[in-house]
Amino acid sequence: MLLQMAVCARLCGVGQSRRCRRRQRHSQDQNSDSEVDMDEEEEEERVVGKMKDEPNGSSSSCQNRRGAGPSGAGGLCGSAGPPHPQSLLDLPPELVVQIFSSLPGTALPNLALVCKKFRQYLNTETIWRRRCTEEFGMRDDLRKMETVGMSSRDLYVKLLHPYRHILGLWQPDIGPYGGLLNVVVDGVFIIGWMYLPPHDPRVEDPMRRRPLFRIHMWEKNKATVECMYGHKGPHKGDIQTGKKDEFSTKCNQTDHHRMPGGRQEEFRTWLEEEWGRTLEDIFHEHMQELILMKFIYTSQYDNCLTYRRIYLPPCLPSDLLQPGLFKGTYGSHGLEIIMLSFHGSKAKATKLTGDPNVPAGQLTLEIDLNRPVRLPDLETQSSMEELSRLVRGVHEEAQGGSQGRDAPAEAAEGAEGSDSAPPAGAEEDEPGEPEPQPFVLPLGVMARNEVYPRTCKKCFYGTGLIAGHGFTSPERTPGLFVLFDGDRFGFIWLELKSFSLYSRLSDQLPHAQAPSMQLFEAMLRNMQSWTS
Repeated sequence: MLLQMAVCARLCGVGQSRRCRRRQRHSQDQNSDSEVDMDEEEEEERVVGKMKDEPNGSSSSCQNRRGAGPSGAGGLCGSAGPPHPQSLLDLPPELVVQIFSSLPGTALPNLALVCKKFRQYLNTETIWRRRCTEEFGMRDDLRKMETVGMSSRDLYVKLLHPYRHILGLWQPDIGPYGGLLNVVVDGVFIIGWMYLPPHDPRVEDPMRRRPLFRIHMWEKNKATVECMYGHKGPHKGDIQTGKKDEFSTKCNQTDHHRMPGGRQEEFRTWLEEEWGRTLEDIFHEHMQELILMKFIYTSQYDNCLTYRRIYLPPCLPSDLLQPGLFKGTYGSHGLEIIMLSFHGSKAKATKLTGDPNVPAGQLTLEIDLNRPVRLPDLETQSSMEELSRLVRGVHEEAQGGSQGRDAPAEAAEGAEGSDSAPPAGAEEDEPGEPEPQPFVLPLGVMARNEVYPRTCKKCFYGTGLIAGHGFTSPERTPGLFVLFDGDRFGFIWLELKSFSLYSRLSDQLPHAQAPSMQLFEAMLRNMQSWTS
């Protein structure tokens, strides 16, 4: 901060005045956010008009120093009307405003500490309007906001800048169930949307959203936090930021969450929203128990929640398909959200939402991209025994290490031809996409959704994580990863004799890309430790 102020002072040509130095010493004892200091000044003139009223557009501090330089040249400020500007204050005010508006918003409060003239420049709405647009994507909303008397400067300084750290994707700490929260700038609000999978088993339907909280500036020209949970409308809430990449929400009026009919009415409403049906429509007794258990557990978190930041995985040209978020079928547990990422010769699917058997944060699938499997003909595919023998053969080779780690696995028995498919990311012998292969599920394999693609691009050996209730006795069991297209894939669980179909989330998720692969992998390790 001090270095930046010194540079700005030299550009100004005046150095730091006593007042600037006092303000600098005072700022060291304050919080790093300097918007409070910016609001102290009573002068609210528009800088361009102010500069036109002053001769040569220079500050009084500069005028007092004219003639102080060698040969009466006026030092850095120069004489009146220099042929070439030697400081920012020699430039036309409109140009200075354009320069300041191109700087990141986090640097602007420090500029206000340099001198009075810089402070006047920063009262210009053009600067803050551009910051709101470039940093937070606001355009039409700014015009609506300004028509009701709210300035872009106030919006940036009091709402967008203080809460910028909570924008992006987060995983709520709801025990094994997890979740997906997306905090975005939505109009003149900051809203936290909880993303919910479609109703089971419609995996290809769009995601559902429910607002959990919002932050706005409609009242008293200051940021107000409101809880959106329940059915009685917005009410008082609070947001606390402590550790890095973590924040908490708290409801101050939990009575807004209750319903007149008590817990029974709350359960019926929750069941309709969560599953799209009534308890009488669910005939499977085990599923009824799982649903009731989830309601009892998650309702404990309706007044206070903690969130941890998550990132979208980086994308490389060699990836088998674009990484990202998918929704998939998990038997009696319904639809869950997973994150697909690529790590060299491995593809990993990590749960963002989970269940009492395999909780959120765990590695549900791990695919070996160096062990492709070529499917046999449709008649042989329909035999669970034949498919199991094919995949388990590759599994034994992978476990025993009889083949090199980077050598492709050959599935010669029952395969069409003796050539195995090339490793993921390698060039095909012929240009273009690989020819689609016919695909059918073996008889006896359970699938929540009978509508699935009947052709696939590639198949690979992989393992899936299964466990008992309470994540007891977890183990990785062999299975077959089936790539249908760029937005859908499936996994056949040999041990469970079941099939999971996954479909990509199509929602736009800003402020969520991982800064680097190292930080993303560190995040995955932390996610597993949260629920291990």
